[in-house]
Amino acid sequence: MQTNATNPPYSSLVAVGDSFTEGMSDLLPDGSYRGWADLLAARMAERSPGFRYANLAVRGKLIGQIVDEQVEAAAAMRADVVTLVGGLNDTLRPKCDMGRVRGLLTQAVERLAPSCRQLVLMRSPGRQGPVLERFRPRMEELYACVDELAERHGAVVVDLYGAPSLADPRLWGVDRLHLTDEGHRRVAEAVWEALGHEPEDPEWRTPPPATVPPAWLTRRAADARFAREHLLPWIGRRLTGRSSGDGRPAKRPELLPYPGPDTAGAQRPGSPGSRPS
Repeated sequence: MQTNATNPPYSSLVAVGDSFTEGMSDLLPDGSYRGWADLLAARMAERSPGFRYANLAVRGKLIGQIVDEQVEAAAAMRADVVTLVGGLNDTLRPKCDMGRVRGLLTQAVERLAPSCRQLVLMRSPGRQGPVLERFRPRMEELYACVDELAERHGAVVVDLYGAPSLADPRLWGVDRLHLTDEGHRRVAEAVWEALGHEPEDPEWRTPPPATVPPAWLTRRAADARFAREHLLPWIGRRLTGRSSGDGRPAKRPELLPYPGPDTAGAQRPGSPGSRPS
């Protein structure tokens, strides 16, 4: 595919955020995660010799931690493109000060927007189900802030929240919090399109073809596994003030040449290379 003449190749990308940007649950054979940001970087690397990529995302981070630990480092890299996705973990906490979340997100955008050629913000996807309904007002307040900041600072907004395909439970992992490899592939298409390029899959918004729903017993077994392996540990971390990202380094902490699509799935510098705790 030829690059749009009005959109010259990007020479660098820095991704800032939490588990969504780290790439969970797009698991590779070596135990590390790929994810939409790696896929986007690989596509950019195809079109720009010497392309460089950093991914500062760490699972479990709240917007205050993203501001404190990632934003200044990202701004100092002076990349062509910076992606910022944060705040959703805050909205899922029992107690959430949305005024503080909006203020911190504003602080992050005000620091990052002048440091790059193009800042990319997102309205994150939401899986169908009771969890989304419970937290929908907070999420929509967060996304209204995203839209306002984007208009004020010339950022691009990728609307994943409004994409029917990314609400489909089949594109979410067994933890019901993170996208599958197919979900991440579609997010990469969405960001590429938002940056002004023709997507390789223009149907990324369309849900997968309908399938026969699993049997009742199969669904209950999946619910029990989800509760045992993911929900209860998540509740335990909330009650004790711990995070799945505690002590983890950034996925790709330095802005270094990226190998491109042939080796993009290899172990990355700084990657913890392990499944989530």
